[in-house]
Amino acid sequence: MNIRLAQQTDLESINTIYNQAIDARYCTADLDHISLEEREQWFQSHPADKYPVYVGVVNGEVVAWFSFSAWRSGRRALAMSSEVSYYIHESHFRKGYANQLMNFAIEKAPELGFKNLFAILLAPNAPSIKLLEKFDFELWGKLVDVAEIDGEVCSQGIYGRKV
Repeated sequence: MNIRLAQQTDLESINTIYNQAIDARYCTADLDHISLEEREQWFQSHPADKYPVYVGVVNGEVVAWFSFSAWRSGRRALAMSSEVSYYIHESHFRKGYANQLMNFAIEKAPELGFKNLFAILLAPNAPSIKLLEKFDFELWGKLVDVAEIDGEVCSQGIYGRKV
């Protein structure tokens, strides 16, 4: 898989992958599909020099993506920390792409000035928790019973690591 900076032309693929995660449940706290217009606004809030979005490409097809995002945007004291998000197209699970993205993110973080990376996950998302723990992320915090999906209440974990 080749990893490169996302471009405007990748947004449809990025959005398709994200909406698959919504449909799968417990991979995101979103319950409704994100429109392409909403995705474009999100992309504009991720300048490539500070909070870039990357895509994983195989044979010319975007099969995965991840992003660095501001934690409490505008609060400069928190600029050394970034939330990471990652998603894989459902037809490309279990091919090692999430591992490749996480390796890339950890290597890239210092170049962007990040000293801490964290991810916020719903407690039932065991595959992502396992991935984060493999890369030495630890449970830094827990928000108890803050989400309800299809009638089931669940917690969120904040997993973090120093880079």
